[in-house]
Amino acid sequence: MVLISSPYGAFTDAKDVVADIDLGGRTAIVTGGATGIGIETARALALAGADVMLAVRNLEAGEAAAADINASIGDDRVIVGKLDLSDLASVAAFVTAWGDQPLNILVNNAGVMACPLAYTTDGLEMQVGTNHFGHFLLGVGLARALMNGEEEGRTARVVSLSSIGHRRSGVNFDDIHYRERAYDKWEAYGQAKTANALFAVGFHRRFADLGVTANAVMPGGIMTPLQRHLPQEEMVAMGWMDADGNVRAGFKTPSQGASTSVWAAVGPELEGVGGLYLENCGQAPPFDKANPMVGVMPHALDPEAADRLWAVSEETVGV
Repeated sequence: MVLISSPYGAFTDAKDVVADIDLGGRTAIVTGGATGIGIETARALALAGADVMLAVRNLEAGEAAAADINASIGDDRVIVGKLDLSDLASVAAFVTAWGDQPLNILVNNAGVMACPLAYTTDGLEMQVGTNHFGHFLLGVGLARALMNGEEEGRTARVVSLSSIGHRRSGVNFDDIHYRERAYDKWEAYGQAKTANALFAVGFHRRFADLGVTANAVMPGGIMTPLQRHLPQEEMVAMGWMDADGNVRAGFKTPSQGASTSVWAAVGPELEGVGGLYLENCGQAPPFDKANPMVGVMPHALDPEAADRLWAVSEETVGV
């Protein structure tokens, strides 16, 4: 099996991925684009010439991020849209506002990690409800816009952010929302991140022939607001930082963490290719215990599980 690779690596900055890319006249949406790797993903796409919308829950933070990016690139190419992925009505309103205007790149970047048990506005477990079901409705709702974004020789692209956390759990179709089983915040996160990878598999199978490809991305370890629910003592116990709060070697900067997302969105090596799990600016190998820091588990790319999740998702969001 020959894996797809690129000239870039784990610690490449996002701006370097677009150094020779021209996205002039193209449009992109980045969810959760106000902070962390989201803002750096949006910055790189805008730097390459794309018009970018930051789809965010907090409009004030989004406007500050847009102003920061626009100042850094010397142009006004970044705007902000209201999107709360934990509220399906908000997602539907965002989709309606966008309409069928051409969309070339959709980066499903926003996420919740390891939060206490909570439920979305629609009664879905918060992590899978926000990370997967909200993004599912967004992606399917924008499918026509993405099809309109196909250009000669260039498909539109969907980037779905997964995580190494997908190894903690497949999708428990018997009790996705923890109504019967005991809640485990890391298991729930793993389920949600597996769902993000399976979404890319399912979306690509349905839309590749219509000019839209989709891939999942594992960005790596980065300290961002994603860790907002984790006390420092827990991160010390997991080896993410020392007792003084110093992050361990191997963690990436936000710009380095954004590089695989950006490569998935623009890399010529991925033209027409989808349904993959990408990490460190390349296609991930199958998981191997001998090299545990990289690789994807089979359950995250299982086409039967992807189809089953797609059916459950259609029923859940009412598409």
